[in-house]
Parts: sequence; C-alpha cells; structure tokens
Amino acid sequence: MQLTTKLSLLLFFGIISGCNTTPTEKSDSSSADLLSKSKIIDLTHEFSEETVYWVTAKEFELDVVAKGQTENGFFYAANNFATAEHGGTHIDAPIHFAENGQSVEQIPLENLLGSAIKINVSSRSLENPDYLVSVEDLKNWESENGEIEDGSIVLLETGFSQFYPDKEKYLGTNERGPEAIKQLHFPGLSPEAATWLVQNRNIKAIGIDTPSIDYGQSTLFESHVILLSENIPAFENLTNLNRLPSKGFNIVALPMKIKDGSGGPLRIIALLNE
Repeated sequence: MQLTTKLSLLLFFGIISGCNTTPTEKSDSSSADLLSKSKIIDLTHEFSEETVYWVTAKEFELDVVAKGQTENGFFYAANNFATAEHGGTHIDAPIHFAENGQSVEQIPLENLLGSAIKINVSSRSLENPDYLVSVEDLKNWESENGEIEDGSIVLLETGFSQFYPDKEKYLGTNERGPEAIKQLHFPGLSPEAATWLVQNRNIKAIGIDTPSIDYGQSTLFESHVILLSENIPAFENLTNLNRLPSKGFNIVALPMKIKDGSGGPLRIIALLNE
C-alpha cells in the first residue's frame, strides 16, 4: 500500500480515536500494522447510467469530453457529469429535512467517521417490502450484542441491495415522475424507532441499503425529520452490508463537499479487524 494511502488512513484512525497529533514515521508504522490487520469493505454503488435515483430526481449523466491519443502523443481522458444530490450511494445532510440543520459542508467530520454497528432485519424485510425497522428490532439487537454505544454509526441491513440496480425490485416500480411515488415499495426505519434512537441513544449517523431511511410508502418522511432535526445525517443506497459483522468495525463516510448542499454522492467504506 502506498505511503500516502497509509497516512490518509492513519488520519482517519486518528480522528476515530480522538488523536490530534501529526503523523510520524513511528505512527505510520503503527498505522501500517493496523492496516495489515484490517479488511476494507466498499459499501458504495458505482455511479453510471444504471444508478438508481428517486423517481422525480435527475439521473446520472456522463458526457465524454475526450478519450484517446492526442496529436502530441499522450493519452488523455476527461468527462463532464451531471446528477441530482440524492441518488445512488449518497448522504442526506440534516438541512434536507430540517430548516436549521447542517448542510453537507457543515457536517463535522467526526460524525462521518467512527465505530459502527449493523442491525440485520433482512429475514423480515425480504418477505415484506413495506417493512419498518421497529423499536423491537433495536432492542433485540441490544439483547444479543449489548447497548448501542455512544457515538456509534448505525447501519440497517434489509437485504434490498441485492436487487440493485433493478428498479422494479429495488424501488417497486420502473416508472418515473410524481405519479410513480405512489408505487414505491421498500423497507425503512419506523418513526417510533427513530424517536427511540434520538431519545435513548447517542448516535452519530445512520445508514440503510434502500433508497430512503423512510419506507417507500411514506408521505410524511417522519424518520427523516426526526433524525435530521437532531443533525444526524443519513447514508442511503448502501451495499455489501451482508459482509459486515453485527459490531466491531469502523466506518469512513466522505461525501462530495457541496457548499449549502442538502446531500451529495458518498464514498463510504467499512474497516474490519481481521
């Protein structure tokens, strides 16, 4: 692994552990040792013409500006792209549903990095596309794994990422436009569970492997409002959650830093101890 990559990940681990020191050769050696014991899992879908977007949002477009040999003898490639903030693997900044919430560039980095847990409800949600993750699901996880620790990032596995990018199976419809909203069917977090997390636990962020933290048939988007009003950002359209344990791993979630953004494309990874 290149030194720059090691140093970057060392900084991530430094933030996670509350370390504010400048990396040194000794600390870089410690980082390399730590990385040798870690496995990196990419939780991000690729952005392409297949990327799944909300049925009323602008889909991803890639315009090839150049790709090939130049007259001066070197290869050159460049593209333009255009996309909505909310689509594919992305972040919902608090301002998305909270008037005084943080925009993307205002979210503290420490809220995007740190220890995480995974709550797996796929056995129930795959049987019911309108499934709502309940307070009981949260308490059942705690009965097996212990109380959700302060400062945790909570990931919800519904199993729906296996359908991506098949819109019919993943969203519930292939249609687009305002009328298609009524046909959306996918799991989400119940408002009661969102309220329970806010009132009883201290979490940094939450993520899910569906298009929204609210289920497809939601019209009030209550879970968004509850969480984002507390400056708890949401990560949506995640993948590979089935490769994560229930606890004992770290998350690095870095969105495009859009000033005044209500969301944006997100590259998110998990770091597992091997």
